[in-house]
Amino acid sequence: MKISTLLGLFAVTAIVPASPALAGALDGRSFEGVFLERGKTSGDADTLIFKDGRFRSTACDRYDYSDAGYKTSADGEGLRFEAETHSPKYGKLQWRGVVRGGKLDATVMMLQPGKPAVENWVVAGEKK
Repeated sequence: MKISTLLGLFAVTAIVPASPALAGALDGRSFEGVFLERGKTSGDADTLIFKDGRFRSTACDRYDYSDAGYKTSADGEGLRFEAETHSPKYGKLQWRGVVRGGKLDATVMMLQPGKPAVENWVVAGEKK
């Protein structure tokens, strides 16, 4: 293949946006489970809600964390998601997780200015 053809293919690939089929791919789904700090054996009941391109954790409502837009990407037989929620008092939570079938697993990093990051986990099943 000629270099000019390869460069042309690269240029076309570079301007094609990410698959819109994944935008809001989890909308309308919610998951019930537990939010717990890494190393702990108990935590707070949580419902994770995906609606209208937004993500919300009910366990975080009482700490005044906002809902947030979320992104998804394909991950084998599942969907990866990312979101970042904010609280005026407690800083931000960086959510990274995967949904496979009816199961959600996520890591949630709590970031507060001047404090070490705290790793949390969420394990949840789809609410029917």
